[in-house]
Amino acid sequence: SLSLVLLISIAFYYLHRAQSKPNSPPFTASPKVPLVMTPLSPQNSAKINRIESIIGTDAGGRGMKALIVPGDLEHAATTMARLPPNSNIVILSGFPCCVNHSPPTETDGPPGAMSIAQCAMALGYNVILVTDECNEVVFRAAAASFPQIQWEIFPSDENMSKEDERRMEELVSDRCDLIVSCERAGPAKDGRCYTMRGIDMNAKGLIAPLHRIVEMVREKGDNVKFIAIGDGGNELGMGKVIDKIRNSPKINNGDKIGAVTVSDYLIAASVSNWGGYAFSAACAIVKSNDTSGGNDGQNVNEWVDKCVPTEEQETRLLERCVQAGCRDGVSGEMEATVDGMPFQTSADCLNSIRVTAAHFSL
Repeated sequence: SLSLVLLISIAFYYLHRAQSKPNSPPFTASPKVPLVMTPLSPQNSAKINRIESIIGTDAGGRGMKALIVPGDLEHAATTMARLPPNSNIVILSGFPCCVNHSPPTETDGPPGAMSIAQCAMALGYNVILVTDECNEVVFRAAAASFPQIQWEIFPSDENMSKEDERRMEELVSDRCDLIVSCERAGPAKDGRCYTMRGIDMNAKGLIAPLHRIVEMVREKGDNVKFIAIGDGGNELGMGKVIDKIRNSPKINNGDKIGAVTVSDYLIAASVSNWGGYAFSAACAIVKSNDTSGGNDGQNVNEWVDKCVPTEEQETRLLERCVQAGCRDGVSGEMEATVDGMPFQTSADCLNSIRVTAAHFSL
């Protein structure tokens, strides 16, 4: 068509113009501009909505249903799955709620963060995992199968050095195209991070100021999005629904513990790990949609297998975490359970998400 010929002509003109300049750098796509892709089909949108309902049953009975933002799972997935190749995904995680133990890390968080990392790498991105010094040993055990992950480990707020500040600034300025947090402790209105029982984790010297990464990115004004995953209201990014947290009859001390940092997209789940699985599956659906021209079902199994862990993978991952000293955040026991529920409950949710992503139809 005439329009196609015109577009080709314009492209050749600018290519010739760039090549004619002796000092012109090679053309590279801006990592800040999402690629234009095929609109999400009704079938694929329905799959993601179904997955959103799977993780939103409030299995733990803690009132998380009120924290769900309908449609944010789809928005989050399209945001990540449509970034240009080699984009840098910064994953923030770590909730040191087992404050009287070393390490104080809980079993909800590392599996979800690793699911997101697996997905991001399958999509062709670089992953930088950021956590506190006190959580490092567990997260490195969780990531044993992912040597490609880059790491940034920060000390507690009061121990941050000028070099630590420089590293954080460098991360924000040079290696951050998207921020995804999963079960990351977030500061409440008084700037402190609290457990669900209202214990001040900052007072225990456990919390690195990772929320500053979000603040610094926003100060830059580069339109880098922040996706948050949580289940209790005290996680980074929950500021998007802070009024619901404070007014919920099921969230004790909601006004005290509610995290105030606002996310662009919030994925509320019964268990944060489940939110990580759901986000990975939703990204797989979007990528399948875009690489098959919107044709439902085409190559979706391939993308689900690449992006979403299996029950066997998660079993081994959780065993490694527990061997490294990880504990159930509800029971406090060093065991392969999550939020007081047996691992099989999480495995059933994961399998349901995988089946829905691959086979659910209207």
